[in-house]
Amino acid sequence: MNKVIARCLLILTLLITASSCSSLRPDLKAPRLALVAVAMTSADIFNQQFLIRMNVENPNDRELPITGLDYKIFLEGDGFAEGMLNKPFVVPANGETDFDVTVRTNFVSGIGRLLSRLNGRTQVNYAIEGKLLTDIRFLKKIPFNETGSVNLAVMK
Repeated sequence: MNKVIARCLLILTLLITASSCSSLRPDLKAPRLALVAVAMTSADIFNQQFLIRMNVENPNDRELPITGLDYKIFLEGDGFAEGMLNKPFVVPANGETDFDVTVRTNFVSGIGRLLSRLNGRTQVNYAIEGKLLTDIRFLKKIPFNETGSVNLAVMK
């Protein structure tokens, strides 16, 4: 009988602890990410380097301390780049911030297919997915999955 009571108390304690931890988790709306520009900075037959400018919008009434970004970028449905950004920055409350990511690709992996599919168009559809890494207690990773289009004519 004492073992049964001890088990019930243990289960009750675990349930209370789990529910109190979830109540400590901040109630934040997911930030929105968008590609602003994609600019080729160097290229040869084997490798290309791009500077990608992204925008993150914070819809919350508290600042968002970002410690990093784990991302995958798709252009016109094809994988374009993926990686990690480990450069911290802060997005102000109810504000937005632009940041740059340098990526390397190779012609064979997708740039050739992308160029052949554009046929002179300057608008490119993109998808970006991954996780924002934060310095917020109990909320270290915020997943995101965004789509949109970026105008290649403004690439500089």
